Amino acid sequence: MNSTSFNVLFLCTGNSVRSIMGEALLNARGQGRFRAYSAGSMPVGRVHPLVIELLERHRLPTDGLRSKSWAEFAGTGAPRMDFVITVCDKARAEACPVWPGQPMPAHWGIGDPTQVAVDVDQRRKAFGDALMLLSRRIAVFTNLPLEKLGKLSLQGELDRIGATY
Repeated sequence: MNSTSFNVLFLCTGNSVRSIMGEALLNARGQGRFRAYSAGSMPVGRVHPLVIELLERHRLPTDGLRSKSWAEFAGTGAPRMDFVITVCDKARAEACPVWPGQPMPAHWGIGDPTQVAVDVDQRRKAFGDALMLLSRRIAVFTNLPLEKLGKLSLQGELDRIGATY
């Protein structure tokens, strides 16, 4: 890795919760070293309202967040990705497009907070837990010396982040 700015694509099936959180967190905390995007294999077409509420409560920007297809990032004219990170097990199991530039893949599985009981307080807690888990992983990721790590070492670090934090 020898770039000073890295493009990261967060993937989840519906692109309405976890991948959106990843995009918002990394763009806010990446300090210009990272540009994050999100997409889904079957986007639901809207960002979940509890995600917007949670991001705003944590003073994270929500402008421009939208549910979109991963096809936007697989074609010509799309930003070249350095990393593609799946955040749900369904997206991990799907056959992904061939990404231009062969970005480094990682899986940082996070349980789906929309599947928590219908009680709104329990659901808010599940959404908050998902955001906190992603926040910890992104903090570790952004502190890696990416420019100094070889491909195998970097892949190991990405895998460790998904398994440990």
